Amino acid sequence: MRRKDEGNIVSKYVKSFFHACSGFIYSIRYEHNMIIMLIATLVVTLAGFYYQIATYEWLFILFAVGSVIGAELINSSIEATIDLVTTKTHPLAKIAKDTASAASLVLCTVSFIGACIIFIPKMIS
Repeated sequence: MRRKDEGNIVSKYVKSFFHACSGFIYSIRYEHNMIIMLIATLVVTLAGFYYQIATYEWLFILFAVGSVIGAELINSSIEATIDLVTTKTHPLAKIAKDTASAASLVLCTVSFIGACIIFIPKMIS
């Protein structure tokens, strides 16, 4: 039996929630990209309020922020798993780390383009 399976149904969900919070806090403390993403989230949120973006634009922003941060968390977990399995430089470990990082980069790029589409016309007028 795994430790997370111990306790009643409520305590299992509470433990899972706090483990997830712990992972998020870890990423804020030790993953430099997460700080950049949180600052970008703050800037975009403030800009959204300032420019009074529409509901559908908020939906895009929320989805973009969630996707980018989620991808970065998955990227960090893949990198940590690879580091746990091997300390040696291995071509497959490099591929796993690089492609996970590329997934974050793709989502960041698409999110940035989407934010430009939303905000540049509002900044110009």
